Amino acid sequence: MDATGPAKRRAIVYGVRRPSFGNLRTSAILRFQMTGNTLFSANLLLAYATYLVGTASPGPSNLAIISTAAHYGRKAALAFSLGVISGSMFWATVAARGVSAALVAWSQFIIAVKIFGGLYLLWLAFKSGRTALSHVDVTTPNTPQTRSLKHFYARGALLHLTNPKAILVWISIVALSASRSGSAQGAVISGCAVIGCIVFSGYAMLFSTDSARRMYSRMRRTMEGCLAIVFGVAGIRLLTSRV
Repeated sequence: MDATGPAKRRAIVYGVRRPSFGNLRTSAILRFQMTGNTLFSANLLLAYATYLVGTASPGPSNLAIISTAAHYGRKAALAFSLGVISGSMFWATVAARGVSAALVAWSQFIIAVKIFGGLYLLWLAFKSGRTALSHVDVTTPNTPQTRSLKHFYARGALLHLTNPKAILVWISIVALSASRSGSAQGAVISGCAVIGCIVFSGYAMLFSTDSARRMYSRMRRTMEGCLAIVFGVAGIRLLTSRV
């Protein structure tokens, strides 16, 4: 008497084999390994390193976060840094979808962003220079009621959205992480988002501490003066560049 059940006999007749638990587990492991290879491929690691160096290096965004943390406290600085990250991820999404190439080719758009971004940086330079010449106590956070967290978030986003060079940077980063499957685009955006959150929020947390605030108070004029120079040079270069 045949001990096999009806279902097994039908599978044998039609040449169909049921997947075993071992095969399913092997398939799941292979899929996990493929995902891991996507997240940690050589191209993606190079893209992550490029973004990390760019975000951690002193620049207008980092200096603005430091100034905001010293003057208005941790919450305002975190809101500002979240705006910077949002602006960066906006350009990342645009670059990943291929829209950035069309925007770069549209010269009128780039010129408009250049003019607006350059004037905005010059305005920030004027504000920093005025702060450097004023007598302000930054040992305690200044939290005026007229400036909400949305205000600082908008300032951070505007600082990054008005920089046309961010478009070109993200085109380079996406190109570095390019793969035939296209799945690396999601990995590079999510990975860089995590890096940006760690770096920018780290600046906000570090320079909003009491010790950092006291140090900033002693060096306020020098740091605000340097910030005015950085913003001014960046604004002039943006207005005169051929981006």
